[in-house]
Amino acid sequence: MAVVMKQLNRSEQAIQAKCGKVEEQIELLKRKLRLIYQGEVFHGKPTKTARSHGKKFQVSVKQETSRLLGNLGWAYMQKPNYMMAEVVYRKAQMIDPDSNKANNLGLCLMKQGRYSDANLVLQDILQGRLPGSEDSKTRKRAQELLMDLESRNPPSPLDLLGLDDDFVNGLEQLMNERGPFRSKRLPIFEEITPFRDQLAC
Repeated sequence: MAVVMKQLNRSEQAIQAKCGKVEEQIELLKRKLRLIYQGEVFHGKPTKTARSHGKKFQVSVKQETSRLLGNLGWAYMQKPNYMMAEVVYRKAQMIDPDSNKANNLGLCLMKQGRYSDANLVLQDILQGRLPGSEDSKTRKRAQELLMDLESRNPPSPLDLLGLDDDFVNGLEQLMNERGPFRSKRLPIFEEITPFRDQLAC
């Protein structure tokens, strides 16, 4: 049931179908992470054999930790506790970075209204800086998130006025060439000011 829900892009229902409630999922993931940190997983070995889609492969403690943190981040996103999700995703990316978790981190940052941070994370995927960036589904998801980001991100005030950077820089240069800023005081007061300072001494 959970697999079908995830394939239908109904991740929240997939987590609930798999575990019942998000809170239970969070506690289960925290318990598994605690066991890793205590060194009680993999029976003291650096890797374990895992199966996925009928294939066997080796998983390191580092990869398993990052995977569990990614799942924990997604569970926090469903809660929705975006600040905790961000912390967990960033920790997962420090341990074993990949583009799927980066997409989720980008979405998390967007939910918090931190559009420039989300843009940086998503650009890392599109520029191929993260493992898994070459996957077409991951790239497509990053592009979709960026399009959503651009629709939410308000344009700069200069863009609204239709002024480009060259024009604004030209105006600043012209103002600087015209001379220093002049005082708006009448000339008579400019002459009196030095005498007043001398009298005060």
